[in-house]
Amino acid sequence: MSVSGSQIKVQDIDHLGIVAGIVDEMGLVEEINQLLGTHPQEIISVGQVVKAMIINGLGFVSAPLYLFHKFFEGIATEHLLGEGIQPEHLNDDRLGRVLDKLYDAGLTEIFIRVALSAASKFGVKMDSFHLDSSSFHVHGDYGIDASDEASAESGLITITYGYSRDHRPDLKQFILDLMCSGDGDIPLYLRVADGNEVDSAMFGKLIADFHKQWQIDGLFVADAALYTEENLQMMVSLRWVTRVPGTLTAAKELLENTSIDAFVASTIPGYRIAPYCNNYGGVRQRWLVVESEARKESDLKKLEKRLAKKFTQAQSQLRKLCQQKFACAKDALTATKLLESQLPFHQLANIEVIEHAQHRGRGRPRQDSKPTRIFQIKAEIIPKETAITLETERAGRFILATNVLDASELSDEQVLREYKAQQSTERGFRFLKDPLFFTSTVFLNSSKRVAALAMVMGLCLLVYSLGQRTLRQSLERASQTIQNQLGKPTATPTLRWVFQCFMSIHLLTYASLKQISNLSEERCWILKFFGAPCRKYYLLC
Repeated sequence: MSVSGSQIKVQDIDHLGIVAGIVDEMGLVEEINQLLGTHPQEIISVGQVVKAMIINGLGFVSAPLYLFHKFFEGIATEHLLGEGIQPEHLNDDRLGRVLDKLYDAGLTEIFIRVALSAASKFGVKMDSFHLDSSSFHVHGDYGIDASDEASAESGLITITYGYSRDHRPDLKQFILDLMCSGDGDIPLYLRVADGNEVDSAMFGKLIADFHKQWQIDGLFVADAALYTEENLQMMVSLRWVTRVPGTLTAAKELLENTSIDAFVASTIPGYRIAPYCNNYGGVRQRWLVVESEARKESDLKKLEKRLAKKFTQAQSQLRKLCQQKFACAKDALTATKLLESQLPFHQLANIEVIEHAQHRGRGRPRQDSKPTRIFQIKAEIIPKETAITLETERAGRFILATNVLDASELSDEQVLREYKAQQSTERGFRFLKDPLFFTSTVFLNSSKRVAALAMVMGLCLLVYSLGQRTLRQSLERASQTIQNQLGKPTATPTLRWVFQCFMSIHLLTYASLKQISNLSEERCWILKFFGAPCRKYYLLC
């Protein structure tokens, strides 16, 4: 029996079956429906809409939210989301109402519940938590100003100008606080905040509140923004690791005065550590002066550029000084000392005060006129060797602090390893800001929906991180590999590369019969290392 082309329906699946499978394995749809409720007359539930948004977000195409349903045209929507669900059901109104519902229910609470439930199902260890924040810029006015008391009282985030990590001070922004596990970079906490919020004012409170509400004990790790007296007092009953700001007087002195002999080679290649005790903010703690070879090399290159720049500036300032005319030698020397005090890495040498006779007025002076005495400076710029030596010795050094006093409980090397693992949160922000990610530039028309969309961005990161961790762990357990971009075997592939490997996979439907096309042997091999919920979308279960 011949089959006409009109009787066959071909729809794209590509890597979206993997995304949908991870969402199912997390139980995300059920979790959100339980939190927000369902209605018997709705065709697509809130949880299914969120699943659709995650599929859209991890589709890695440019699909603005007002073209959201267009993304699903040509995609096996019903196969991925549920029976009876069509692209037209994912319209702008439904999407907006779901974002509003998410916001009203509490974005941070929803995210933590979903994340902790998923972490439990996937066996994520919760020994350490890494907190950081970043800014996300938006286009448009939003009609909200930092002085808008009504919006502040209503609890809405304030989208406003602030310190931009994106180097876009011309655009308004919001802040995203993110806390990831040390195991697999899994995001477990997310909070959307005002665009002008200061990290140091909130980090201690966020950690204390997270611990109090969820009763999770672990080691909390953050950058220097955490290290303030107020924050340390808030976390007096918690275990923490952070970097000490180099601007503190005690930190400056220690960085400058720690001798080379005080350092001990670390088991971590390229690092040396010198331990000390401290009582900053009334909290007993260990300080570790760390010297990094890679950072020292980088710092010395930066110092060389700084010295060249400061020398040029000093020469320019000296030229201006030499052009000035003073009424007396004392004034000239006072100005010279003032300039010298402003030079961090240079000093003035061979200073001379030169006296000149100068007639007042224009034209040729009269024979009986007496000239006025003026004084000018002549000098040259030379390096300030002591300051340069101190800066050279400080290169590559930074201080870590922890309130875990027992080194047998948390060794110096473990403190350093945990701080280096802070990159897990930074990698999360890099992922969210990738130009291929659909929310890299947010353009929604209300701060409420912008905040809700930011939470969905975090859910996309959660799904991606869990999928990558699952794949790598499965490969490690089986002692197997897959091919990387260069065709070489790897046991630690990125999930993004796996997504690219699944391009041009289609679902063919004829009557009630379904078949997957272009499912090569290599793709079947990769799917073996994902759970059954992922394989079922490729009709392998």
